[in-house]
Amino acid sequence: MSATHTITKPTQPDIQYHPDWTKYQARSQRRKETESLQTTLPAGFPEKLTSPLVWEGKDIESRSDCIYQLSDAQLDEIDAALKAFKALNKPLGHISQSTFPLPNLHSALRHLSNELHNGRGFFVLRGLRIDSYSREDNVVIYTGVSSHIGSIRGRQQDTRLQNGTSPMISHIKDITKLVEKGKIGAPSNTSDKQVFHTDAGDIISLLCLSPAAEAGESYISSSWNVYNILAKERPDLIHTLSQDWPVDGFGNAQRPYTLRPLLYHQPATDSTPERVLIQYARRYFTGFLAQPRSADIPPITEAQAEALDTLHFLAEKHRATLDFQKGDIQYVNNLSIFHARNGYKDGPGKERHLLRLWLRDPENAWKTPAPLQHRWDTVFKDVTEEEQAFPLEAGSLRKTVGS
Repeated sequence: MSATHTITKPTQPDIQYHPDWTKYQARSQRRKETESLQTTLPAGFPEKLTSPLVWEGKDIESRSDCIYQLSDAQLDEIDAALKAFKALNKPLGHISQSTFPLPNLHSALRHLSNELHNGRGFFVLRGLRIDSYSREDNVVIYTGVSSHIGSIRGRQQDTRLQNGTSPMISHIKDITKLVEKGKIGAPSNTSDKQVFHTDAGDIISLLCLSPAAEAGESYISSSWNVYNILAKERPDLIHTLSQDWPVDGFGNAQRPYTLRPLLYHQPATDSTPERVLIQYARRYFTGFLAQPRSADIPPITEAQAEALDTLHFLAEKHRATLDFQKGDIQYVNNLSIFHARNGYKDGPGKERHLLRLWLRDPENAWKTPAPLQHRWDTVFKDVTEEEQAFPLEAGSLRKTVGS
């Protein structure tokens, strides 16, 4: 007599890009009732992080020292740096601290970079004279000022274009009316709400060329604060986050998916404090619009689905809302802060339009965890001046400078 065994293939949990509170609560309750969840942290992980990087959103919102207001003298110095760079008649890839000189403002910007890495992890530079310049000049100013925060710029996509260039700047705006329906796979290219996530690279920078007619608020949340809450209330999810996850390659034939943790612990050394880094974007595990979750790669688990929702809802509960005005530049430590965005509506002459740079400051940079090194190399390694392209419009490189 033989027994027949049914092999059940793992399936993707019932989870979508936009977190569902009801599903999240039900999943959490079910797991608590049916599973033996770990009650202690992984060996060596801190029970509590103590640092300026641990903060509550409501406390941040009540403070004014997160905003650095540029003075008229500093704005005049930026204008002089713009003229100095243009006089060199070089491609924009050559923008640097030396070719975009800010002799007086430089020290303040270096202090702010230190604040990014060793202070609260973000600041807003306020007051650029956006309306006084052309689009190209604004790109030069944004890139030039940012070179004093992080001198290494990152590529904005995984592979170089056919002409050998790499876009160094990305346009964050709703392009659903410009691009064929069904070809948008990232929420940053829509007016949709963006859930909490991280990008690639050490520093995420956004320049506001124009705010939306309605809503579109920018949100940030301390991932170190989220870690502390999880370490106290759900240590099992620290285990889940620090184990390997199947990260979707979205059709990449060479790398259909990669396995890596979302959370990394770095013990203290003689020169660096203890750190915890959380790196993830929800769409790589749920899909979004034209990029659904690949069907031929391993699904995430129920524990991972719960962890994704927990990260989002905790970040949302403890978030800070940033007042993002025209001419503001946000600089955020991507290794210790989650960011998100409210949905928005554009109107005539009021179309939300941001520019994005990914930056690294070799003086203050944190050590990159080994499983992230390939991604960081794709962004930052061996970027040449000649390779760098700076598209002036969203959706294409047809109007490009520096290429």
